[in-house]
Amino acid sequence: MKPVHSIMLTKDETIRRAMELIQASNMQIAVVVDAKDGLLGTITDGDIRRALLDDFTLDDPVSVIPLKVPTVAYQNQTREEMINLALAKDIRHLPVLDESGSVVGIETLDDFLRTEHKEVAVVLMAGGLGSRLMPLTKTTPKPMLKLGSKPILQTIIENYASYGFVNFHLCLNYKAEQIKDHFGDGSNYGVKINYVLEQQKAGTAGALSLLKGKLKSSFFVMNGDLLTNVNFEHLLNYHNRTNSIATMAVKEHDVQVPYGVINVEQNRIRSLDEKPVHSFFVNTGIYCLRPEAINWVPEDRYMDMTDLFSSLISDGQRVCSYQMKDFWLDIGSKKDFDNAQEQFRKAFNA
Repeated sequence: MKPVHSIMLTKDETIRRAMELIQASNMQIAVVVDAKDGLLGTITDGDIRRALLDDFTLDDPVSVIPLKVPTVAYQNQTREEMINLALAKDIRHLPVLDESGSVVGIETLDDFLRTEHKEVAVVLMAGGLGSRLMPLTKTTPKPMLKLGSKPILQTIIENYASYGFVNFHLCLNYKAEQIKDHFGDGSNYGVKINYVLEQQKAGTAGALSLLKGKLKSSFFVMNGDLLTNVNFEHLLNYHNRTNSIATMAVKEHDVQVPYGVINVEQNRIRSLDEKPVHSFFVNTGIYCLRPEAINWVPEDRYMDMTDLFSSLISDGQRVCSYQMKDFWLDIGSKKDFDNAQEQFRKAFNA
């Protein structure tokens, strides 16, 4: 996703300013917004030419030009959804909005069809025992269990690679050789893989201490036993935009109380609520971190990501959440795994 501020202007700015932005960006488009970056419309170089032919001047405000209301995308949409939308509408540009309707970037069809490799690292935690999935994991590490025709971990790697993220660090412990034998150096999958071998169980964050000094920019961390079609590029952009040391992708989860709930005050019933539903944000096991966050991970000690986030919060560091509405599947039990096959086919068209 391209930054959008370089082509944004308000309706009170001049046509000259719109022309300058369009020429400087080489995108043939400018985005007109309100005071809160809400999208009002777009202007192209063709719109400017027509305005000049209608006797408007370069010093007239942009508001004299009829604004196009463009097709838009939202930052929680997947890459595939955006490509299909652009192709279906036969358009080259897709302004990207957040949940409040503010413009946060712009996607182009050219960029979609030309995936560039990015230097951002992806750290996948794939060393767990998978005890709750026994006996399936007695001979196979949990990330290598197959959904559809391929291991879970392969789907994760291929999904990241589709966004151009091709530099992986796989943190391994239980049955590490199976994973190494399957993926090798990653070249068969168009990626580069470095293996980080945990000498003992390190938790979902402990192995990061083994990467201290090796990661030079913000990076992803993700559990190697879950599936999602979240737009990883949008997650990274959000993390960088909020200037957070650590960002956790969260998802809303509803829990229904199976009984009627009675609200009582000093023995007096104030209200009744039949089987209410409570909503919570849950940790999805997907994160973006800045390299300095690793300084909070002790060496040779077990640590989970939740412990790391708690330490960062306690020390006053800026920690943010990224609310995702995308498909997300955590496989925590044999029942979850059995149910996952159909959900996987629907989400990934497998």
